[in-house]
Formats: sequence, structure tokens, C-alpha cells
Amino acid sequence: MKDRQHLFNIIIIGDEILHGSRQDKHFAFFKSLLESRGLKLNQVQYLPDEPDLLVKQLRRSFSDGMPTFVTGGIGATPDDHTRQAAATALDLPVVRHPEAAKFIEGVTLKRGEPLDSPEHAQRLKMADFPEGAELVPNPFNNIAGFSIREHYFFPGFPVMAHPMAEWVLNTYYADRFNQTERGSRSVYVFEQPESRLTPLMEYIEQTYPGVRSYSLPSVGWSNADGTAVRPHIEFGIKAEGEAVQLLDAAWKEVSDNLDAMGVERKNRAE
Repeated sequence: MKDRQHLFNIIIIGDEILHGSRQDKHFAFFKSLLESRGLKLNQVQYLPDEPDLLVKQLRRSFSDGMPTFVTGGIGATPDDHTRQAAATALDLPVVRHPEAAKFIEGVTLKRGEPLDSPEHAQRLKMADFPEGAELVPNPFNNIAGFSIREHYFFPGFPVMAHPMAEWVLNTYYADRFNQTERGSRSVYVFEQPESRLTPLMEYIEQTYPGVRSYSLPSVGWSNADGTAVRPHIEFGIKAEGEAVQLLDAAWKEVSDNLDAMGVERKNRAE
């Protein structure tokens, strides 16, 4: 079974992202955050604020058993369905978390509002989580997110979600940081169709278990100094864990085969 200890999923929720009124800033951040700790982004989902679909996808995600960051939909307005969807997906009731409610009381008092105000009553809805959930602290405004079954629910605002995700990793997953070795090799290949490289890719993957090949075509580009990079294919191999030990031998076979094919190539660093 593939080692999944270093893999994480992301679910990004919000009509505003799918409709284009807000630009997603989560994907690039989470990918970089995970990679900086030797972890890896496994899967990303973008979902609308649609209760039935959220329940369906969250139920599937909980059953998968992989650590997952979930952003969006945990506010207190009518279009925020994520906390109820998470509870429904787990067949749990939504209950008020006393510690989260206490934090919100502090927010209300800091705003100079009474605790019997309609604004406070509305704000308290953000302390309602699936039964058994634990808090994820929010350093931006002290209105907590929550976690349950290795799913970590954050507000959609990047300024809140991103430090909360860092806290989750540092608190629960520090023992997984930089535990998986990774490696890759690649070159630019010119004047070749992908179809000519495909048999070599298949051979390498069949011969060296755990080594994966890839082919990324490019139409080329012009640099600011007037030089140009011709149309090419970035052709390479990559591996994780024990398979990294096979990269040198696999790459020698790649190089020998490209030479035998008379392929023009250039190292990426050149």
C-alpha cells in the first residue's frame, strides 16, 4: 500500500470562488506550505455552497481517512453550510462549543456590544460545531475554527485560514515533516513528438518500480533579454521514498535511449 503519511487533501468551499467574484488564494499557499515541510498535496476540490453536495463530498472525504484542510462556509450567514454539512456527513448533531462561545463573548465585549444583543446571538452561531469537535485557534479575530476526524475547518479568508493551517501542521503533524525523500531528473527535448517518447516512458516505469515519468510540452517563449527558448518537451522522471535509489540507474537508461534515438536535448540549468 502506498505510504500516505505525507499526503494531505484540500477542500475549498465558496460560490464566490467558483463564480469568479473572488480569486482563489488557497491552492498556491497550501501547496507551498506542505512542500516546505516535506509534505505533499494529494488532491484539491472546489465546491459550491450547496448543502447536499457538501454532505456527499465530505462524507466521502471522511471515509477516505486522509488529513484534509477545509476552507469556507463556517460563518454565520445563511449561505454558510459547512459546519452543518460536516455534522450530517458524520451523523452527528451540531452543538455549541462552550470554549468557542467564550471566545466570541470576548469579541462581542471588545466591540462594546452587550451579550444580549441580536448581533451577539448571531455571532454565537459560529461556536456551533459537530459534536466532539475540537477547536482550531484563529489568531486574527479569535473566532475559532474546528477539527474532527482529521478534517480541519477554517474560514474562507486567507488571512485567517493560512495561519490556522500552519498551527494545525505544527501541532499535530510535526513528526511527519521531511520524512519522505524525493528526487527527480529532467531535460528539455527538442523537435520530438510525445508519441516518440511514450515507449521509453512506459519502459522506465515498468523496469523501475516506483519511478514515474512525465512529459510537459511547451510552445517556447521569449526572454526579456531578447533570447528565445524554442518549442520543446520537458522530459523527466521522479520518485519518492525507497524508489529514489533507482533514479540514477533509470536516468542513465533514459539518457542512453535518447542518445540512441538521436534526440537533441539540453539540461534545464543550461
